[in-house]
Amino acid sequence: MNKRTTLLIRTLLFLFVLNSLYLSLYFTHKPSYSSPSEEKEKSELEPDTYLTPFSHEPHSSKPWPILPSYLPWTTSARSHSCEAYFGNGFTRRRDALLPRGGAGWFRCHHNDALRSSVCEGGRLRMAPEKITMAKGGEDLAAVMGRTEDEEMPVFQNGAFQVDGGEVAVDRKVLVDQEFLDEYVPRGGIDRHTMRDLIAKIRIVRGKDFQCDEWIEEPTLLVTRFEYANLFHTVTDWYSAYVSSRVTALPNRPHVIFVDGHCKAPLEETWKALFSSVRYAKSFSGSVCFHHAILSPLGYETAMFRGLSEHIDCYGAPAQELLQNPNDHKTARLSEFGEMVRAAFGLPLNVNHDGKSLAGHNVLFVRREDYLAHPRHSGKLESRLSNEQEVFDSLKSWASNYKGCKINLVNGLFAHMSMKDQVQAIHDASVIIGAHGAGLTHIVSALPKTVILEIISSYYRRPHFAYISRWRGLEYHAINLAGSHADPGAVIKELANIMKSLGC
Repeated sequence: MNKRTTLLIRTLLFLFVLNSLYLSLYFTHKPSYSSPSEEKEKSELEPDTYLTPFSHEPHSSKPWPILPSYLPWTTSARSHSCEAYFGNGFTRRRDALLPRGGAGWFRCHHNDALRSSVCEGGRLRMAPEKITMAKGGEDLAAVMGRTEDEEMPVFQNGAFQVDGGEVAVDRKVLVDQEFLDEYVPRGGIDRHTMRDLIAKIRIVRGKDFQCDEWIEEPTLLVTRFEYANLFHTVTDWYSAYVSSRVTALPNRPHVIFVDGHCKAPLEETWKALFSSVRYAKSFSGSVCFHHAILSPLGYETAMFRGLSEHIDCYGAPAQELLQNPNDHKTARLSEFGEMVRAAFGLPLNVNHDGKSLAGHNVLFVRREDYLAHPRHSGKLESRLSNEQEVFDSLKSWASNYKGCKINLVNGLFAHMSMKDQVQAIHDASVIIGAHGAGLTHIVSALPKTVILEIISSYYRRPHFAYISRWRGLEYHAINLAGSHADPGAVIKELANIMKSLGC
């Protein structure tokens, strides 16, 4: 038996044991929807009782894929550890409404490190007519010139309601200002739509809890801000993924956009990651959820907060952390990157074995002009003024390189589907690019991929150095004086990287 076969058998055994452990933990630790301190209510009303579906529609949720870097989300994270920032640090729970007699419930799980909460509720009703915003989901050409204010939600009192049952409730407002300040603090976010939504939730008597449509399966309520920017959208995807895991959803949830943005190419990935996607304003009447989860804003994730706060974390293999937990290491971004690849049906390779036979792909991520949103001119600011010259020089060098076969891939992402973009990242041994949102795709790169960022002195920002560190990827930077790069210097740096790959 050769070494490669032995390694493959060990990897398959590890994944089998890890998946068995997850299933065991899920079924033995699935959280109750009643407060642990209310044992009488807990015994009288089990979760399955008040989450019983009202109809017999077929199950339509997508299953979770088996991910090589998956680690159980049921463990409690120590405050300000890497698990607290990137995984399940949402350990401080507060029940705003306990279920009584089959009525609704609402609670928040707070993360002290991120200063945000994942909130969830049952028997929650949405009244779209009480949310002021554009309908959303239109073609871009049809809404050119529309303002951002028109696309962001403004909630009236009762835009969302929770079933208080037939027993008289001592209040109509679900949460007070003190609850909001402690569990959904505004922080530095001027327009905190999740906080505003929760503030407008009202408790109604069961007889007044009328629904035009029921959604049986768990549903994420998401508000996007910079929805056409890949970096900010990745933070939204990650927040939605974390929310799903923190609330122990057995399958991938459905997503409802509580915003009025028009269609964008990035929706392709939303639809691949989750079970379905709809806009709140696409419903013709009231909608009731058996289980709704409010996903924190992307601005509240570690990926965004880490740009201005020191998060001392480094990427490491899940197998290593399973055997030797370390508060300064994480495999969560690797897990998420695998989730993105799996969503598009790509293989979850854990190394670059075999790439040397067909050659090494060197992906050059390009910045192109494209129309992003209704307020966009279609022109991008150049971060590398002689990008074409650099690309042409690299192409000539690669075609004559004697060390091994190098395939220089022209990453024109603005003209590629999201699946093709993720495929190109997956296939790359080295990823090169000027600082720009397209480089955020490195979150889905394979473990041994090398990153080379060309940084203009006008845009010295740490996004991709940090993502590389949190992923455990090798990272190199060429810092420019201005925005013009010396092609020879780029070739020299790439040649050294190729030699380190044995090429």
